[in-house]
Amino acid sequence: MARAYSQDLRDRVIDAGTSARAAAERFGIGVATAVVWVRRAREGERSARKQGQPRRSKLDPHRDYLLGLIEAEPDITIAEMRERLRNETGVLASAGMIWSYLDRAGLTFKKRPPTRPNRTAQTS
Repeated sequence: MARAYSQDLRDRVIDAGTSARAAAERFGIGVATAVVWVRRAREGERSARKQGQPRRSKLDPHRDYLLGLIEAEPDITIAEMRERLRNETGVLASAGMIWSYLDRAGLTFKKRPPTRPNRTAQTS
């Protein structure tokens, strides 16, 4: 993906005092880019918009269902969630997809294996 132009260049093109086409030629940017910047500035939008597509997941419509599973059974595993999601809603999702979705939602919980505590003793 191409890098975004700096805000300084955007401001100089908008405030050039000439037509958008003349400013584009002067600053070495595309005519369409300059025209869009000037038009948006007239509408009150001087800063750049966020680049790229918004992050979406096919699990977004099933958020309430997944949260309900976790609320009903706090110790449910991702494999169990995957099976129930497939059986009850018909949505096929990998374990990694479910883990990533829960991680973005801030709902991860690392379980510690049941081990006895380390024994510490004084050395001298």
